[in-house]
Amino acid sequence: MNPFQEQLQLMTRRHFFGRSALGLGGAALASLAPGWLHAAPPMHATGGLPNLPHFAPKAKRAIYLFMNEGPSQMDLFDYKPKMDAMFDKDLPESVRAGQRLTTMTSGQTRFPIAPSKYKFKKYGKAGTWVSELMPWTAKMVDDLAIIRTVWTEAINHDPAVTYICTGHQLPGRASLGAWLSYGLGTMNENLPAFIVMTASWTGRKEAQAIYNRLWGSGFLPSKYQGVALRSKGDPVLFLSNPPGVDAHTRRRMLDSLAHLNQKEYDEVADPETQARIAQYEMAFRMQSSVPELTDLSKEPKHILDMYGPDVHKPGTFAASCLLARRLAERGVRFTQIFHRGWDQHFNLTVDLPNQCKDVDQACYALITDLKQRGLLEDTLVVWGGEFGRTIYCQGGLTRETYGRDHHPRCFTMWMTGGGIKPGIVYGKTDDFCYNIVENPIHIHDMNATILHCLGIDHKRLTYKVQGLDMRLTGVEEHGPVKGILA
Repeated sequence: MNPFQEQLQLMTRRHFFGRSALGLGGAALASLAPGWLHAAPPMHATGGLPNLPHFAPKAKRAIYLFMNEGPSQMDLFDYKPKMDAMFDKDLPESVRAGQRLTTMTSGQTRFPIAPSKYKFKKYGKAGTWVSELMPWTAKMVDDLAIIRTVWTEAINHDPAVTYICTGHQLPGRASLGAWLSYGLGTMNENLPAFIVMTASWTGRKEAQAIYNRLWGSGFLPSKYQGVALRSKGDPVLFLSNPPGVDAHTRRRMLDSLAHLNQKEYDEVADPETQARIAQYEMAFRMQSSVPELTDLSKEPKHILDMYGPDVHKPGTFAASCLLARRLAERGVRFTQIFHRGWDQHFNLTVDLPNQCKDVDQACYALITDLKQRGLLEDTLVVWGGEFGRTIYCQGGLTRETYGRDHHPRCFTMWMTGGGIKPGIVYGKTDDFCYNIVENPIHIHDMNATILHCLGIDHKRLTYKVQGLDMRLTGVEEHGPVKGILA
């Protein structure tokens, strides 16, 4: 094809998009009949890439419960009874083997071992060890794949959480949810494909900051970024019409704006211009769909009771989990809940129980709720943070009080739902919960597994940037964890 034909073809596409974009306003307005808005959403995808999914998916949607700042694995899921006899003894150098430390403990003269003070019991058909801090999670271990051997290279919070959310320790890459939105499209055109909630917490108040780039689109078009759902004021910023502007006026304004944006696109062909049009239209539809989503008044009492008393407090983890179930029902592709406050450097035995109370019953309720509605079989649920904690103590040590530093070399996550083998424990760490003995799983492997459950070959989901084919899981050899796949 010669350059003239290429240009002619491009102009033809622009002409087509121009005519179709000018019809967006009318189509959107016609579709806003009340009965249509509140009907069950169509469960077929629109948008996305034409060759995706690459194979039949086990999951249609995913919910990621992100425990930001690093839950202590040896106090929750990775039982280490031999440590009790080593209380206050120094961590052997042969175990640490010169591994990197944070600046918060690298200056300590000792690294005294702090056994978990919490009792563990076996639960479920496989006899899975679970801490007394997680009694509700213990009830559902037969639905979970508990993975004890996740690891990462990042040792500080911001690089670590950026790494697991976007595949790179430096900011600027597309997040997991943005990749899913880009690749698979949406199953409900009245809600974003990717929604984020940042829940309140009752543990350590001095929590690490999180940034919207963790759910950003990076180098992908901006329409694929996550939309933050707020617990105070408008659920989504700038969703309400300003005083004196009614729905009809807003509709006319958007039609005029779409016309101007289309003229700009015809001149410069910047795809972000089309993204703006799509986002304005989505915001207009969300003026009705979001209030209906966040109205919990019609939820039955027995469902509210299952999530616990915090479900009545907007912005709590329990309320966010109930909203996640409602989003799953409505076909939202990816929901991510960030729960902060897991950074227990000094006062773990006070702060960790509070964090667990925030999430334990709510996680159980979410899984049970999805399961009884027939949604768990095609919804993937992931629980975990950006790294784990050290067996040695940071700060003062007694049998009853201790703190733990960051530990990236092994930590625990769990998964359940579409595509995951239930009722298993995968991987093994050493007696000190410091090194992996069997089945190491890099965070890229975890992300490859999530993509696999949704029908995506992680090596084939790419986006060309500055001459490179970028992908979520980097360029090194990684892949889905076959041992946890159903």
